[in-house]
Amino acid sequence: MSWLFGGSNKETEGSQKTAQDESKLQSTLGFDPSQVTNVSSIISTPGALDPARLHPLAGLERGVEYLDLEEEQLSTMEGSRSLIPSRGWTDDLCYGTGAVYLIGLGLGGSYGFFEGLRNIPPNSPGKLQLNTVLNHITRRGPFLGNNAGVLTLTYNLVNSTIDGLRGKHESANSVAAGALTGAIFKSSKGLKPMGYASGMMAVAAAGWCGLKSVLL
Repeated sequence: MSWLFGGSNKETEGSQKTAQDESKLQSTLGFDPSQVTNVSSIISTPGALDPARLHPLAGLERGVEYLDLEEEQLSTMEGSRSLIPSRGWTDDLCYGTGAVYLIGLGLGGSYGFFEGLRNIPPNSPGKLQLNTVLNHITRRGPFLGNNAGVLTLTYNLVNSTIDGLRGKHESANSVAAGALTGAIFKSSKGLKPMGYASGMMAVAAAGWCGLKSVLL
């Protein structure tokens, strides 16, 4: 009655796996461990104990199978191909938010640097000049970087939600996500600012989609 519960199949699979493991071990060591009766016979066998096989990097020409983890597979959603290989929405969220935050921080800091140079008080000492420039950098840089990071974070969340609901990624999804993101970002300022922000983010998302289509 064991065939009713698949017992024989499991035993067959187990024996096949054991045989494969023994064959792999034999090919690695150069001899069959189950047939060993005298250690001296192994030592005297030419090539049985090749020192090259004991090297930590030995056998890399066969590949690193232990790194082929299931969670490392790239996203298979239709149209999800991007400039950077991605495993899913979590990678897009991290890469996109981090990259745009750093870009915003750099642009804002650069703008603050030149703004600080223009606003240095005349005939001021060196410490005051440096302090003026640093104050403008630290005010403009984090402000632009934080706002850009929040916008990108919201955009990626909305875009991934739309992709998940539709089961595929399209440029229309990105434009709609941009419009919703702009509206959410300025939702506390009234309808007119919401409309402006929504339109600007939709245009930015469309431009990003166009850039990807050219580069891919």
